[in-house]
Amino acid sequence: MAKKKVVIGMSGGVDSSVAAWMLKEQGYEVVGLFMKNWEDDDDSEYCSTRQDWIDAASVADVVGVDIEAVNFAAEYKDRVFADFLREYQAGRTPNPDVLCNAEIKFKAFLDHAMHLGADLIATGHYARVREHQGSFQLLKAFDATKDQSYFLHRLNQAQLSKTLFPLGEIPKTEVRKIAEKLLLPNAAKKDSTGICFIGERPFRDFLNQYLSYKPGPIRLDDGSIVGEHVGLSFYTLGQRKGIGIGGLKAHRNADGTSEPWFVARKDIENNTLYIVQGHDHPWLLSSQLEAGQANWIAGVAPDGGSLSAKTRYRQADVDCRILTQGPDRFTLDFTDPQWAVTPGQSAVLYDGDVCLGGGIIDGHTAI
Repeated sequence: MAKKKVVIGMSGGVDSSVAAWMLKEQGYEVVGLFMKNWEDDDDSEYCSTRQDWIDAASVADVVGVDIEAVNFAAEYKDRVFADFLREYQAGRTPNPDVLCNAEIKFKAFLDHAMHLGADLIATGHYARVREHQGSFQLLKAFDATKDQSYFLHRLNQAQLSKTLFPLGEIPKTEVRKIAEKLLLPNAAKKDSTGICFIGERPFRDFLNQYLSYKPGPIRLDDGSIVGEHVGLSFYTLGQRKGIGIGGLKAHRNADGTSEPWFVARKDIENNTLYIVQGHDHPWLLSSQLEAGQANWIAGVAPDGGSLSAKTRYRQADVDCRILTQGPDRFTLDFTDPQWAVTPGQSAVLYDGDVCLGGGIIDGHTAI
């Protein structure tokens, strides 16, 4: 019987490298695919594409798999980066990783892999796929500290049916140990954070190249003006540092301490940024949120009942229920108010370990 052919995305990082080795150990015919998703200034200090390709090719050599590079830069620019800029221009805070997974890694990459004759694709994400009663479920990884199901919530049945996540059932510490034992050249490589097109460069400098912006007033919750912002695109709800109000006197507590300032609202129409003092200010707490562009992994919306949700990646699951839902919209009601619910980010729903899908946050209701 012929081996099943798996095409795995190899980024040059330790996760996808170990995943490739695991698949080979499991008896698959494995081919590595290195995706080049960004071309502008990729030879600069901020973008490590060239080194990542060298690392991926070196690992493929050690593991004993073929690897090829494929250029998805045009697709990335059209489907991910253009949306990223539109969202920021509109004063929202998008999550390009979510869109990259849906449009590039599990669409352009999947299509390319199928043209290569693949039976399945694989990535180094920490998540699991399970076939259950004739459909495919996306589950959280066993290693809760690394679970990436949040970023994968826009996948559908067709995509999941073709996908393997070899790392879903092992902890990250074990992945590092395997890499060291195999003497992989990238065994000690740091995990990448952020996205190639920004890299380690100052975020504001990067956005300045692409967005028009207009300074405007910074106001307190009582309406008084306390400063000037540099453009609403450069701020996100809940932001504490870099607001630019260094000289602003804070109200002091009885013991002489004072609470920090936070970005609480962005009034796009009037180009006004509102800040408040104190982490638990009512303007920062939301009892409900509205989301659009809904995607349900099962192909249909959940029935309701008691579910849990994340409104940002590094957040613990919080209890909620679906209040209303339309063809591609829903409203969530939280048992406990949520902090700094941010338009443009994803609200992702879970039933235990099963990721149900989610949507892009449009708005929220303060307590």
